[in-house]
Amino acid sequence: MNTFPLLIVLLPFAGAFAGLLLSRWPHHVRLAVPAPEPVAGPGPGAGPGAAADLEHAGRGGNRRAAWIAVLPTAGSAALAVWLAAAQGFAFFGDRDVLPAGAAYGTIETGTVSIALTLQADALSGVLGVLVTVVALAVQLYSVGYLHDDPRYPSYSAFVSLFTSAMLLVVYAGDLLVLYVGWEIMGLCSYLLIGHWWEDRANSRAAVKAFLVTRLGDVGFLFGIFVLGIGAGSFRIADVLSKVPEMSPGTLITATMLLLAGVAGKSAQVPLHTWLPDAMAGPTPISALIHAATMVAAGIFIVARLFPAFTAAGPTLDVLAVLAALGMLGAALAALAQDDLKRVLAYSTISQLAYMAGGLAAGSDSAAIFHLLTHGAFKALLFLCAGAVIHHVGSNLMSQMGGLRREMPVTFAATTIGFAALMGLPPASGFFSKDSLLAAMDTAASSGPLTDAAALLLYGSALATVVATGAYSARAWLRTFFGPVRTLALPEPKPGTAHVVDTREAPLTMLLPIAVLAVPALLLGFAGGLHLDVGVAVTSVVLALLGAGVVYAAWRGDPVADPARLLGPFRAPCERAFYVDTLYTVLFVRPILMLARLVVSTDDRVVDGAVRGSGRTATGLSGVLRLAQNGNVQLYVSGVLAGVLLIVVGAVVFA
Repeated sequence: MNTFPLLIVLLPFAGAFAGLLLSRWPHHVRLAVPAPEPVAGPGPGAGPGAAADLEHAGRGGNRRAAWIAVLPTAGSAALAVWLAAAQGFAFFGDRDVLPAGAAYGTIETGTVSIALTLQADALSGVLGVLVTVVALAVQLYSVGYLHDDPRYPSYSAFVSLFTSAMLLVVYAGDLLVLYVGWEIMGLCSYLLIGHWWEDRANSRAAVKAFLVTRLGDVGFLFGIFVLGIGAGSFRIADVLSKVPEMSPGTLITATMLLLAGVAGKSAQVPLHTWLPDAMAGPTPISALIHAATMVAAGIFIVARLFPAFTAAGPTLDVLAVLAALGMLGAALAALAQDDLKRVLAYSTISQLAYMAGGLAAGSDSAAIFHLLTHGAFKALLFLCAGAVIHHVGSNLMSQMGGLRREMPVTFAATTIGFAALMGLPPASGFFSKDSLLAAMDTAASSGPLTDAAALLLYGSALATVVATGAYSARAWLRTFFGPVRTLALPEPKPGTAHVVDTREAPLTMLLPIAVLAVPALLLGFAGGLHLDVGVAVTSVVLALLGAGVVYAAWRGDPVADPARLLGPFRAPCERAFYVDTLYTVLFVRPILMLARLVVSTDDRVVDGAVRGSGRTATGLSGVLRLAQNGNVQLYVSGVLAGVLLIVVGAVVFA
């Protein structure tokens, strides 16, 4: 049992390693790119059969890559479920269980050593199940979604590496070991968001995600250093045991720095702008990033080091304010988007802010409970969105409509997902959101927050419930109801999975959707029926109020967008309150101007000096060449003139 955490981490890593090296074996197999036109005359590769052979070889490589990706992830998921079950899913009951895991050595640094330790306790046990199950669903879904993509083998290998990195974060027993997985996730997200890099917008989105999250990771790394040096150890158990002995200044400094990394990874204000642009990647990657791995990591870190954060009161106040701004602002931005994936992206920012608000209110159990249910229903929603996009051929809801008859399975699953997102009973989100709102309600009267921060947090949370009901109902209605707006589109370029299809999604896509629909609907019961009736009723009424207003507007004109109710505020909401524009003016343009200045200085000053010295040498050599022209008479005349000057000088000065 103690080796399970290591096996759970290594199996996807082995799948990634094998996928990158073996999926194209034998080595003469190449990508299934279009072959050139047949040439006249005999010769190897001539004729139309060469293209068919190449396409067949590419598909064979994709099939091998699928098996290499799915089987290790399935094994890791089975071990994670077994491990959590052996601990009795302790997170939902008695959380004081004996952790499973082992130490695999120590790296001496001269000061504080690094312990190569993996462990599975109540928290990491259930998070490991979430990560592996969602990753397995994504891998299965991707088989159908990207079955003809020539770069599917590298894609599936990077997904496996992504999964392994997140599992390393979850099971790490040392902060620096955790940081290794944290950074590998950042690399994989860059590679996967830019999977279709031929489109410049996709590559820019990948670079943006990489740079913004790296910015937060600088603070995160220094926060680890401050916390580890203050505790005299980087082992998480040792750090938490030393928290009562640390000074308030050390704790506040460390947690504030850690909060920068949390904001970057979990896309919280002010480092949230990368997440909507990350929709440029394939839809399964959106599900993986937004549900179970990268964005969940920041919330997990706060929960893992929760005693350190609760001992740093000002940090919790900052977290509460950021959560209040993020949850309501992102919900309003989601209400005005036309791109279905961007609606879900802003929804993710809002729901993660809910979790951050629960942590700030002092309830790590409520935050992690919502993290689990959110992982299920948001992964479900993204996979359903991918099925819809695959069917319609567009991300835009203005080109969707009336799909409930053509896609009955996707429609039913999406309905469950949106019900959970809105917090309607009996879906899972109802129970987890109630626990969060109850914690914020308690914090408003007595809790770790100052009165102003607590009231701001709870007020924003209630307003967000209304906005969540509104944007969920809008997306649901505009996608599956109203007039059919699907248009026949031309066949896309190779490597693009967005094609028009008149049928329901293939079985490889429907099976993960059906599997995820079960926890999205029923996972809330695992936490026990500990409801605050007043808060629960208020939450449901507010969500239905937001949905009802949108339904009334849609019913009046099914073709028009209900977002018109926002009036003059629609444009700011659609542009996410111009935060990206502000960052462009304050940071991007000055940095680009500075970069151009550096390039110009390098070109004109540094390289100019080198080129100038070359031109000077060339000019001087031209002058010297005038005297060395090969004319013997000129040489003799020069010698005689020199002798004459010497004689005259000797006579005059003697």
